[in-house]
Amino acid sequence: MEEIFGRNGLIAHHHPDYEHRPGQLAMAQAVAEALDQRHHLLVEAGTGIGKTMAYLIPAIATGRRVIVSTGTKNLQEQIFYKDIPFLQSILPRKFKATYLKGRSNYVCLNRLKRAEASPVLDGLEEIDYFDLVNKWAYESQTGDRAELTELPEKVSFWRHIDARSDICVGQKCPSFEPCFITKARQAALESDIVIVNHALFFADLALRDKEWGQVLPDYSAVIFDEAHQIEDIAAQYFGASVSSYQIDDLLGDVLRMALTDVDASREITKATARVSSMADNFWLSFSGGDPRSSVATFDGEGRFVLRPDMFVRKQRNGEFEATPAGERFVNLKTALQRLKAALQVVKSAPPEMEATLRRVEQILFDLEFIVSADDELFVYWLERRGRGVFLQATPIDASGILNDRLFSHVETVVLTSATLTSAGSFDFIRSRLGVDQAAELIAEANYDYQEQSLLYLPPKMPDPRDAGFQRAAADEITRILNASQGRAFVLCTSYSQMKALREIVEFKVDFPILMQGEGSRSGVLDKFRSTPNAVLFATSSFWQGVDVRGEALSCVIIDKLPFAVPSDPVIGARQRYIDSHGGNSFNGYSVPSAIITLKQGLGRLIRSATDRGVLSILDPRIVTKGYGQQFLKSLPPSRITRKIEDVERFFAG
Repeated sequence: MEEIFGRNGLIAHHHPDYEHRPGQLAMAQAVAEALDQRHHLLVEAGTGIGKTMAYLIPAIATGRRVIVSTGTKNLQEQIFYKDIPFLQSILPRKFKATYLKGRSNYVCLNRLKRAEASPVLDGLEEIDYFDLVNKWAYESQTGDRAELTELPEKVSFWRHIDARSDICVGQKCPSFEPCFITKARQAALESDIVIVNHALFFADLALRDKEWGQVLPDYSAVIFDEAHQIEDIAAQYFGASVSSYQIDDLLGDVLRMALTDVDASREITKATARVSSMADNFWLSFSGGDPRSSVATFDGEGRFVLRPDMFVRKQRNGEFEATPAGERFVNLKTALQRLKAALQVVKSAPPEMEATLRRVEQILFDLEFIVSADDELFVYWLERRGRGVFLQATPIDASGILNDRLFSHVETVVLTSATLTSAGSFDFIRSRLGVDQAAELIAEANYDYQEQSLLYLPPKMPDPRDAGFQRAAADEITRILNASQGRAFVLCTSYSQMKALREIVEFKVDFPILMQGEGSRSGVLDKFRSTPNAVLFATSSFWQGVDVRGEALSCVIIDKLPFAVPSDPVIGARQRYIDSHGGNSFNGYSVPSAIITLKQGLGRLIRSATDRGVLSILDPRIVTKGYGQQFLKSLPPSRITRKIEDVERFFAG
């Protein structure tokens, strides 16, 4: 690895921005050893290490197929369109790489053909968009909707023509050969490096024991970049979910099937209408509008936890009786069973019948599992998104599943991120992900944090739970922004706090104020980069995966320590589970989780050896509480001050 990463190595001779980074060399050697000796590895690689090259080159050198999984689309694209071509041009060993997205990003040629004769459009304004997609689909080499830059993100008909796994009929499909999924899988089979995102990886892993829906070829090693996100994403795919959209889509696809069996078609039409009516009644149980019919009250995020007694009540005589919501569930279940029976007897059934029956069976199984809510290892909850209702069952602790399905089956798993440790230890991430045996490495960035950065902890701030915190925070933000001349991110732990602080601060400063939600994420970031002295108010989605280098971002202000909200059904369930099994959820879960999130937020600032800036945490608990020392110990070794005058001098110098 010295011959490649050293001062006179291969990269030094070919890369215009080469810097000798001891941490990069150490990481590359550790990854090469893990791949060679077939063991797992945890690497915290600070910003500026160059971790992508540090794992790609050893992966290519193995000659085995390696999956590289990222947390964000931006990193996926950087690896495939920038790093891979560079390595293909300089490495003596030739290799192939491919880039896969989730199946719903690709158009299904078979569904598209059927949609031409079916009513899938929401309005006349979508006709032109559909024609655009139709023309493009027969010219595209990839079928990836990202090529359609003019297509609105939320166009309604895409879900009727995408290639998601539950509608796939595989080799029975008349469009199997030209299918974009077939081509993508073939490209992956011919590749040494397959670049995916975490969602696709775990969606595929969840289907590994089934005969349908898989996209990824077999592999002996996987490298997770941005690995701090894995627990939450994996939990989604190893749980169960049923939504109102899912049932609507199923019924629409059933009615669009071309059936030659007239009697069966008549019965299916009746059964479909019955399911539609019973589903509408069932979702009313979660409307939240009518206290007589709704089973619970939603929180501010449109979520609540489901309990078995919402559907079944125990009477005084010990017998169980269905509640109104339970009766609606039984009616929906019966209607779905009738639809399944009608579909099973169709003569000369079309190829998609098998996939359709599988979808009905999966909805029946998942509904029963969620409504029963009798597995204590899961949390059962409901979420409203717009007009949609989503019932969810999420594993409370995914560590056992990950150990069984991933770490015990794959020879080498490399987990890397700028934020994997809490107070210098990997223990938290190990316990949450089920990593038993693994080598460890903390690869330090070669930045001079003492010179490049300053950590400002304002004095005399009230507790965040006090009524006066918001006003005091706004005053401090104003002072800091005047010192930094804008050029700042103000990262907030809630949407309401972000809006409130922005409304107060924008009248006190003369800098351009931007806010998350006033355009797409990438659009807001581009505007921030191109607007001198801009200030961006944002929440969780801007705490990670955002790269703004140079003077445009010279200050990051964080309002509160980012403790997860216990009212979130999954977070609350994890905390209760830890406490009920003899642990301490605050010290063992809440604090380490918040430390990793805080490190992600502060990591937005120093992105290169020439960046300079001020970090500020307004929450006084980092100083006043005992656990605050764990936060401070986990942060970059910046100089610390409690005087605003030091901030002013830093920017003046």
